[in-house]
Amino acid sequence: MPRYSPYEEYINSGVEWLDVIPAHWNLSKVKYLAPFQVGWTPPTKNDENFNGSNIWVNISDLKAKVITSSEKKISDKAAKEASMSITPQGSLMYSFKLSVGAVSFAGCDMYTNEAIASFLENDHLPLSYLYYALPKFVIENASTNIYGAKILNQELIKNALLLAPPYDEAELIANFLNHETAKIDTLIEKQQQLITLLKEKRQAVISHAVTKGLNPDAPMKDSGVEWLGQVPENWTFSQLGYCAFVTKLTGFEYTNVWQTEEDGEVIALRGFNIKERKLDLKNVEKISSKLSKKLGRSKLSKGDIVFPCTGTIGNAALIEIDDQFHINQNIAKIRFDSSVHPRFAIYWLTSSYVRTTIDRNNSSGMQPVVLIGDIRKLPFPKMGFQEQEHIANFLDLSITRMDYLISKALDGIELMEERRTALISAAVTGKIDVRNWKPTDNKNTEEGEVTI
Repeated sequence: MPRYSPYEEYINSGVEWLDVIPAHWNLSKVKYLAPFQVGWTPPTKNDENFNGSNIWVNISDLKAKVITSSEKKISDKAAKEASMSITPQGSLMYSFKLSVGAVSFAGCDMYTNEAIASFLENDHLPLSYLYYALPKFVIENASTNIYGAKILNQELIKNALLLAPPYDEAELIANFLNHETAKIDTLIEKQQQLITLLKEKRQAVISHAVTKGLNPDAPMKDSGVEWLGQVPENWTFSQLGYCAFVTKLTGFEYTNVWQTEEDGEVIALRGFNIKERKLDLKNVEKISSKLSKKLGRSKLSKGDIVFPCTGTIGNAALIEIDDQFHINQNIAKIRFDSSVHPRFAIYWLTSSYVRTTIDRNNSSGMQPVVLIGDIRKLPFPKMGFQEQEHIANFLDLSITRMDYLISKALDGIELMEERRTALISAAVTGKIDVRNWKPTDNKNTEEGEVTI
């Protein structure tokens, strides 16, 4: 750790994961160092309980560092009848169910539900230090359910081990972490902004190429489609159904015949398996090859395009191998005729223009739904096969470059998040001594070199 030195003297903590600790720090339990209270949920049968003006925070609210509001409110009567204690402004709220380890400060007086432990100001440790220390130490005391999820309750929190530096030193550690993590967070935000811009540019490049072509000097004409505008003069437009066979698994087939099998030979694609121009096969269902042949109309072959029509609308992927995939009831199969280049078709189907049309035709007020008939009616540009191939080749190269930049930015975010976690861990477990630290903003840290 080149920037920070260790303490001069350490002792064995007696805890395997913690190893050694600074000799002048105290190792104790949360119940002795950090008093907390837990909220409650008033009876839900009485709607009047939730028609008050008192802020009532749930674990889903613990997203920002400071919480000042919630969509959920409770009445004075409900709080009184449940003998609920107010979480005072400045308290630290810690989620111990579902999103275990989420922490936020109370920006004003509020109530919480029973899944939040509210830590109050005390003489042992500043809450600013606990903001960083609790997620590290308390989670080590959590149990694990059969699904591998971490589970906490009040007793586990109370009996969790916690390292306590002297109060003033704990404040300095918190100030140090506030300063250093803020710089890392700024760098992460810049990378996230870059990713957003790259994705917007990627979509713009696709939409321009599939609607305007690659020749900027080509004569143009009105497309006849209001939202599409001008298109190359040699292009014509018709409905997708005139150049493609579009179908899906029927409700009758799904209800009466469909059956998944863990050892099936054919992957049954679901909506979330279909991403933007690619398949994600990390979590798949399977059916037997016998059933796939029986449901031949919805069986997939090389060159077919899969297009979700319920839920994850707007994605599409090209099938590149025979006899390995099938569709479930929420996906359309699109098989274009020989006049259409399938890679061009993929880019057209994932363009912003098609997504706009789908949104306009959405037949559901709940989750997005597009009907097979509406897919067949989608406008589709017709031009020479060779021109389609040129556009597809250009987009393959352009999108690959932008995807690479997006991937590098995501890798950078992951690295910075790892550094952030490591820095917090090193500080709250006493592996680095920051007592002589002074806030600095040098060129290296501004450019993302946060060394621990």
